[in-house]
Amino acid sequence: MNICVFCGSSFGNSSIYEDAAKEIGLLISSSNSTLIYGGGKVGLMGAVADSVLKTSGSVIGVIPDFLYQREVAHTSLTELHIVASMHERKMRMADLADVFVALPGGLGTLDELAEILTWKQLGLIQKPIALLNINSYFDPFILLLEKMASEGFLKQTSLDELLISSSPQKLFNSFLV
Repeated sequence: MNICVFCGSSFGNSSIYEDAAKEIGLLISSSNSTLIYGGGKVGLMGAVADSVLKTSGSVIGVIPDFLYQREVAHTSLTELHIVASMHERKMRMADLADVFVALPGGLGTLDELAEILTWKQLGLIQKPIALLNINSYFDPFILLLEKMASEGFLKQTSLDELLISSSPQKLFNSFLV
């Protein structure tokens, strides 16, 4: 299984986020799955990739050329795809992935998550999407989605299909079934 992880290029203010990223990496590797991610060596991105690589797992990174030129690319990956734009990055990751997992992150993570949720809502993909709500990080986003649904701007089924857990293991188990 190819598991696409969206996450921050920073570590955040608590070690709980890095620990969760490393645990997701171990779960990916131990299930003989492949990590698909944004190709960076920094922050949670680097932590999840390093965790998979340290246990001899496979990692495919997809990074736009301008970030590659800034030397933020992870150079020890199984494969590194260098693409022309952020949009092409998201498309390539979506094409490669069987499932999507969002960990805490900033605007880039939110952009990737919102776009993939939109693609699923429009029927462009039929793949599971999961949120690791560690430390209640995504609570405000979940509340926003609930508000969108209650106000008639989002179908309840779009919200119901989103897999959410605060435990990396439980989240991982939710899309393996």
